[in-house]
Amino acid sequence: MIKAKAGFALLALFLPLLLNATYILKNDLLNPKAAVVVEQIATELQEKTGVHEYLVATNEHFPARYNLVEYSKKYEANMSKPYVMMVFAPFAKITEASDQKGRVALIPSSKEVGAMYSKSDIMDATIDVIASMDKNKIEDKHAIGMVQGISELADEIAKSKGVVLKSTIKETRQGIWVVKVIVLIGAALVFWMFLFRPLYRRIRYGKEA
Repeated sequence: MIKAKAGFALLALFLPLLLNATYILKNDLLNPKAAVVVEQIATELQEKTGVHEYLVATNEHFPARYNLVEYSKKYEANMSKPYVMMVFAPFAKITEASDQKGRVALIPSSKEVGAMYSKSDIMDATIDVIASMDKNKIEDKHAIGMVQGISELADEIAKSKGVVLKSTIKETRQGIWVVKVIVLIGAALVFWMFLFRPLYRRIRYGKEA
């Protein structure tokens, strides 16, 4: 019951912003607050460089060797050129011989756009967070990884254009910390609203509160 109330509370808080989402083409994984951060980064990138940055966050269980470039074409009608799309598919199988899962694809609209960033840098920024051995839930790691990857991608494109973005996370360590706060602060507010606050009121005012 508490989780259901938490979901409704967060949805009500961020719904006005999410209804205007432009750069998240599919969202099976991002929580509302992290989704808003992605939209802010992509919006500033487009305004300052003219390059569109799109995210597809899917929980689909793709088989090994599934062609993510072909998959991305289903979203072409909702994209504007020039663009780069990040496909984040943590449940996609990597190889037939292994049980390992998790793929990230960067799909630019042209070779010129692809030359604006280092694919390996973006992969590292995205995957290292998810592979880290810490106490964060896997759902939180997915959100942190996506925001970090989108931020790094936007910064590299902006740098190639000679501009600086204000909405991105500038340093990896600082970035991970900030994104963790973004991901977890909603949960803290929900626990206060639906668990600790009623308990506090009962203790202070008695059963009539």
